[in-house]
Amino acid sequence: MASRNVGRRRADRKGNRRKVLDIPQGHGHGHGHGHGDHVVDTSVVNSDAIVARRVRIVVAAVLTPLIIASVVLLIVLWPGARVKVESYQTSTARGEVTALKACPDPRDKCDLATVKLSNTPEKGKAVPVQVPKVGGSPIPVKVGQEVMLAIEKGAPPDQKYQYVDHDRTKPLLILAVIFAIAVVALSRWRGFAALVALAVTAVMLVQFILPAILKGSNPLLVAVVGGAVIMIIAVFLTHGINAESSIALAGTIAALGLTVLLGWFFTGLSQLSGLAAEGASAAQGFSPHLDLAGLLVAGMVIGALGVLDDVTVTQAAAVWELSAANPAASRRELLSAGLRIGRTHVASVVNTLVLAYAGAAMPVLLVFAIQDLPILSVISTEAVAMEVVRGLVGSLGIIAAVPLTTALAAMAVADRSRDLVATPDPAP
Repeated sequence: MASRNVGRRRADRKGNRRKVLDIPQGHGHGHGHGHGDHVVDTSVVNSDAIVARRVRIVVAAVLTPLIIASVVLLIVLWPGARVKVESYQTSTARGEVTALKACPDPRDKCDLATVKLSNTPEKGKAVPVQVPKVGGSPIPVKVGQEVMLAIEKGAPPDQKYQYVDHDRTKPLLILAVIFAIAVVALSRWRGFAALVALAVTAVMLVQFILPAILKGSNPLLVAVVGGAVIMIIAVFLTHGINAESSIALAGTIAALGLTVLLGWFFTGLSQLSGLAAEGASAAQGFSPHLDLAGLLVAGMVIGALGVLDDVTVTQAAAVWELSAANPAASRRELLSAGLRIGRTHVASVVNTLVLAYAGAAMPVLLVFAIQDLPILSVISTEAVAMEVVRGLVGSLGIIAAVPLTTALAAMAVADRSRDLVATPDPAP
């Protein structure tokens, strides 16, 4: 079908005239890349009076009550003082390996390292540290490397410092700096805002979600409240407080709610206890009242958040560009075109999510492969079934996010042409 490119002009807030071209009819891709004379300015959609009125209804009916409820619950569930188990607290130290030799007694199965302390009151002091051998091979510690140590109070001087692991602070910081530079270089101020949102996410995890669960609050409720607050801050901080980001946030919260319900239902239906999760037994040993099944569902919610954000923001942006290119597009046309864009996105994202969960369970899968068990027996074991439920529930949430967000966006921006002033294109 031949495309129709009808030029329209609209005055923005500064009185400037911007040219907006209709998208070709029947074409399902709405990303504007500035090819040729095609200019797609989505700011005209955000500033449109009709869109603003429709979005205000969504904000008043859905977002405002949810934001208020999230903030209130955040205050109520806030753990207050740091939650810790005194009997499990261990003093730590760091230092550089300056010498390494075999332990005097071969039966000890260790190497003897001399470590120069770098962050304790005994900074600069050289202390002996035994580095254990695992399976007959020493842990690869070399002279010049940084290591982490545990301090055993009251132990003899030659046993006071115990090897814990390599100190990976420097390489991790280098990687984080490279990541931050790459994000800011590509996305500039929006990338910087995304990094700030990432920092907020880390603070919420460390200062609210984990301590609140340890304190005894319901893990699922804590994850939902923390996830909602993270999404509210991340979406508005990264994409601005406007109509487009409000619709994306509404779609995110709706999909998040569905993910919670599916996770809770199938965790119970599959009779998952959560004990097979890595570290679950140790965590329950520290905190006997911990609800491991609820913690499992909470992990599903937190794991799906980042991908939900990606999908909903992308879908809202796609519909906004479609509307900017064709202000007269109906809800049905926008929904159809938006879903065509979303199908490709979902297909790749779902595969990524499932593979990520499979990768996390790789050691468990290797054990089953060695045992050569039937595939149905492997899937039915809790260690594997847990990952299957986690991956499929997260994927269902992502799938639902596409039509939910696209429908909300289409309802918000459809038939905007009533607010436009059509003028002929100027002569070339």
